[in-house]
Order: sequence, then C-alpha cells, then structure tokens
Amino acid sequence: METLSAAVYAAIGAGLVTIGAGIGISKVAAAALESSARQPEMQPKLQTMMIIAAALIEGVALFCAVICIIAVGK
Repeated sequence: METLSAAVYAAIGAGLVTIGAGIGISKVAAAALESSARQPEMQPKLQTMMIIAAALIEGVALFCAVICIIAVGK
C-alpha cells in the first residue's frame, strides 16, 4: 500500500481549515442575527463586532492554509 504524499496531506489540511472557518463564521453570523432580532437598536454595534470576529477567524484560516501549502514544499 502506498503512502500518501505531502501534497495530499496538505490538501486534506486545507480542506479541514476551510470547513472549520465556514462553521466558525456561520456561528458568528447566526448569533449576530439572533441578537439583532432580539434588540434591533444594537444592530450597528453587533455588525461591527461580527465583522471583526469573522476577520479574525478568516485570518487564522488563511494562516493555517499557508502552513499546509508550505509543508508541501519541504
């Protein structure tokens, strides 16, 4: 049985990172939407906090994906 190459492992890692980021951002958006429905006057503050949280999640996901790509080169 052949062993999987580093490129396959990196592709699996990048896929898992994408799935994790999608789940994280969807939870942030769902919580912000629910909070906005409960208190509509807080919507501008909630939107700002949601965008910041989504950007942080996306930044971590990008960092992890870059690590997966760098691992292929070594």
